[in-house]
This record gives sequence, C-alpha cells and structure tokens, in this order.
Amino acid sequence: MQYRNYGKMGYQVSAFGMGCMRLPRLEKEGPPEVDREKAYEMIRYAADHGVTYFDTAYGYHNGTSEEVLGEALEGGRREKVKIATKQPFMAMKTQDDIRKNLEATLKKLRTGYIDMYLIHNININDWETIKQRKVIEEYEKFRQEGLIKGIAFSYHGTYAGFSEVLDFYDWNMCQIQQNLVDIEREATVEGIRHAGKKGCALVIMEPLRGGLLAVPPASVQAIYDGYTPKRGAVEWAFRHLIDFSEVSAILSGVTTLEQLKENIEIFSKPDAVPGCMTAPEKEVITRVREKYLSFASIPCTGCEYCMPCPNGVNIPGIFSRYNDGMMFDNFEPSKFFYNMVMGRSKSDASYCAECGECEEKCPQHIGIIQELKNCHERLKA
Repeated sequence: MQYRNYGKMGYQVSAFGMGCMRLPRLEKEGPPEVDREKAYEMIRYAADHGVTYFDTAYGYHNGTSEEVLGEALEGGRREKVKIATKQPFMAMKTQDDIRKNLEATLKKLRTGYIDMYLIHNININDWETIKQRKVIEEYEKFRQEGLIKGIAFSYHGTYAGFSEVLDFYDWNMCQIQQNLVDIEREATVEGIRHAGKKGCALVIMEPLRGGLLAVPPASVQAIYDGYTPKRGAVEWAFRHLIDFSEVSAILSGVTTLEQLKENIEIFSKPDAVPGCMTAPEKEVITRVREKYLSFASIPCTGCEYCMPCPNGVNIPGIFSRYNDGMMFDNFEPSKFFYNMVMGRSKSDASYCAECGECEEKCPQHIGIIQELKNCHERLKA
C-alpha cells in the first residue's frame, strides 16, 4: 500500500481510504439494512492489508455506518487506523445538539476520540449561518477536550464557494468531489492546488462518480483499449487522482470484498504515486472526459449567470444532474439527489415561476423554462 502525508497533521495515511457509505446490504424486504457480517469482513480485511484510513458519517446507512465501523475495528484494529466522520449541519438543530451528536458518534464508533471530524457537506447557502452559529468554535472545544484530533469540512459546489470556506479558517482537512469528469466542475483542479498551497490535507470523494465510471460505455472503453499497457476503467480513474501530489487520500465506497481487493491492489502498485501519469496517459483522460461530456444534451456551462433565481431554483444544478444521467445512461443517482437534496431545499424545478429572468441572462441562449420542465419530468421520483 502506498502512503501519503496527511497535510500538516504529522502522520501518513494509506492513499486508498475505505468509504463506508456503500457497505453491503442484506437482500430482504423492507428498509435497507447493512449486511453486518460481510461489512465486518471487508473492514477487517482492509485494516489487515494496509488500509489505515476509514471514512464514515453520522447519517450513512440510516445512522448505522458508524456503529458497524466501530464494531468491526474493535479488538486492536482501532488503534492502528485513522477515522474520519462527519456531522451534518442540518442535524445541528440547537447548540446542544452539536455535542450530543458527537457523543452519540463516539459511542457508536466505540472510541474515545475521532481523528478527523468534519462539518458535513457545507452548502454555501448555509455558510453564513454556520459562522453565526459558531460551529467551528464548538469543534475547537471538542479538540481541546481531546474528543477530536482535527477539524475539517466536506464540500460540494463551485470553486468560488470552496475557496471562501477554505480561506476562512486553518482547517486540518477538506474533502471534495473530484474525478476525471469533474476536472472543471465542483471544486475543480484549481481547488486541489489551492488546498495544497495552504498545506491542508485533501481527501477526494466520488473518484468513480458513485461507481458510474467503473462501467464505461463502449465508445469510452474503446479509448481505453487503444492504449498500452491495458488498464481497467477503475484503475484509469484512480490514477488520474493519484497523480496529484496535493491529494492525501482517495476514498472509494466499496460494496463487495472483490471491489476492495481490486482497489487495494491498484493502490499498492509501485508506480501508484504522484506524477505517475505520462503525457500520453493524460491525453487518454482528456479524450475520455470529452467523450462523456459529449453525451450531455443541455449546453449549460455552469457559468451561473442565470443565478440567483428569484424563487430559489438551482438551475445549473438541475441541468448538471440531468446531464449526468445522460452521460452515464443512469438516472438513479441524479434522481436521488434531485429529490432528497433539491426537493428538501425547495430548489427543484417545480418552484420555477416562468418569469424568464434566467433566459434573458443565459449566454448560451438555452430555453431554460422548457428545459427545467423536461428535467423535472425525468428526475422527479
């Protein structure tokens, strides 16, 4: 296993981090439930084969992911690994909740401390409220008490918002979505470089886009097949990120032991180190990205000139989710996000009042009103 410096924390972690958001589930009727025996086997296998970094969160698997991880690491493994977990701002209903949620997490993880504690999925719309609520100051109290060792945040959104949050505080770690398709989206490559210059540990989530990059369409596979030596799509996606020296760890939410073993093998190769990508290999990644993007049907560039919408509709976000469904020929992840996140935040297309302000501002001259209707029909539950 290859290891990397974890920012300024003074230790190294495995370049591959096991994400605990997609643990195996029991095949049964009723609400989804983690298959604990299979999950224990996978977590213990990872810890026994060089993986020293595990990522979970307060709400994963209906609040049971932390518990499963804690149970699996009992018996001497906990002391050999680093655990990162997250508390979502939406769970901080009162100031007292912030501590209560942490205490519940510690109990579930069966540990006296957390190596890295994140404010989960900071939304730029909530950022001012997070500062007003002094959430970071609460986290600092936890660190002083030894309940957590580091303070961090996870983020989905544009580089501008990411930069604002990153520069506000001396964070120990930040976690962002990046992959070979999102190079110019989310926090972008510029965000990776920014975190590196600040000396902040940087952890990558969704390197395979929720597994969608693992099974490429034939036209993408043909690009990979044209390069020697032969590599699978999963390895190509990981190597793209391994290449960045600023990255401390790359998370993968494995669901089977076979996936875990494959990932460990990829990250254990002698050349799985920063600077591993040659110029021809980078050209392959560029061609693959362009091919994926060519499947998108709405020509939205994410410039956000149409924003803010007077009714709060997240126009570029909706178009992005729709295009994702088209690119990967799989709308399920997009539908989940659209209904669970945009629906709850009242930013989905159903709130469009057809005022036309956005269409007047759009430099791509997109018929936004009609496209929003089309997106809503395709993405709604």
